[in-house]
Amino acid sequence: MAFSEFEQKRFDRIISTYIETRRPEEKIRNKLDINYRISGQSVEIFEIRPDWKDPSIIHEHPIAKTTYVKTANNWKIYWMRADLKWHGYEPDQTVNTLEQFIKILDTDEFGCFWG
Repeated sequence: MAFSEFEQKRFDRIISTYIETRRPEEKIRNKLDINYRISGQSVEIFEIRPDWKDPSIIHEHPIAKTTYVKTANNWKIYWMRADLKWHGYEPDQTVNTLEQFIKILDTDEFGCFWG
């Protein structure tokens, strides 16, 4: 089940505000950028880069994902490992708010998200 329209707008505002603080300078955004998508109950943050051989091909590289679990009233945190599968973020697998997810993502204590 997707978020309500009110929740969608609220979460969109929270995530877009954070993404703007992490985006690179305007002049290099055609070579490297960061964006997000809200799909169903999940928010995914990803990096955008052109292909090194053919710049007309654009690739998205996942950074982090959080999924709202309505029955538990919390957010599960995931990171993309080298096997290209989402894995639960071991230090803090769940948080209560999207803002707490952003704090963990921004701190990135173990280098799982931003390297």
